[in-house]
Amino acid sequence: MAGNTFGKFLKLTTFGESHGEALGGIIDGCPAGIRLDFDFIQVQMQRRKPGQSSIVTQRKEEDEVQFLSGIFEGKTTGTPIGFIIPNTNQKSDDYSDIKNSYRPSHADYVYEQKYGIRDYRGGGRSSARETASRVVGGAIARQIIPEIKINAFVSSVGEIFIDKPYQELDFSKIESNAIRCPDLATAEKMENYIKEIKKQGDTVGGTITCVIQNVPIGLGEPVFDKLHAELGKAMLSINAVKGFEFGSGFCGSKMKGSEHNDLYNEDGTTKSNLSGGIQGGISNGMDIYFRVAFKPVATLIQKQEVLNNQGEIIEQQGKGRHDPCVVPRAVPIVEAMTALVIADYFLQDKVYSI
Repeated sequence: MAGNTFGKFLKLTTFGESHGEALGGIIDGCPAGIRLDFDFIQVQMQRRKPGQSSIVTQRKEEDEVQFLSGIFEGKTTGTPIGFIIPNTNQKSDDYSDIKNSYRPSHADYVYEQKYGIRDYRGGGRSSARETASRVVGGAIARQIIPEIKINAFVSSVGEIFIDKPYQELDFSKIESNAIRCPDLATAEKMENYIKEIKKQGDTVGGTITCVIQNVPIGLGEPVFDKLHAELGKAMLSINAVKGFEFGSGFCGSKMKGSEHNDLYNEDGTTKSNLSGGIQGGISNGMDIYFRVAFKPVATLIQKQEVLNNQGEIIEQQGKGRHDPCVVPRAVPIVEAMTALVIADYFLQDKVYSI
């Protein structure tokens, strides 16, 4: 299986399955001499881990990171950083009933067709549990670029949206509620809706908005390595993501050029920021902001028609511990992938400027 490594200068390779002994990763290209804040890394893991509230999967995992290499006396050595995250609460029997069938909108069928074998326990490698390793990588990437601020938050659940621009939101309130929505009145509506959906044995999707601040001018390359192209790739690599837009996004396609152009101030900043902080694939010093769309979780705790390996359509009901809405736990994943992209371009820019 290919495609397990992300990045060019700062590379993260992940390994492991949802119900295997452990997940893990190798981070290559991290500069030497960075004093790591291990508490910060663990906090990011706690934000992603299952079982943290009543509206997420109740799988209980401590998600404690064990570092194996690349760190000495609390500082990075410039060599590959190896780490593992033990799986301690597998319930593989929950998935024995799907051993011979393929769940709708999962990777079960295509995995078996492509590789001739699949790990049906929780989705194996295709499980969103793989993203735990990304959060470790992102937490280290953020410590390479401490001046750059990355804040993601839930901006919609189903048809419930925040109706304020991000500039009017207080990012310090993101962690004040289980939804990770900085608008508290909207967060309450979202949480009540998710609880209602959960009672029905159903699931619902949503969106996450991410804002990157204090980005220097010049990150990104023209043509194929545009900064927003790499951010899009990073976001679309996250499980359940179905869409990505930055700046004015799809709304910009409805506007006239006279409405959409970001006119300059004398200091090189712009009066508006419909470009989303990126022009020609290169950061322009303004805030970078984008939105990521997540589909509803595919496993429903209600009966559905499924295909089995005998070519028959049968009725089956989902079992196990699943999120009724994935977006609250996906916030730290979006931030982690953002940090990996920005840190990668930051290191690339340093190399090319020498």
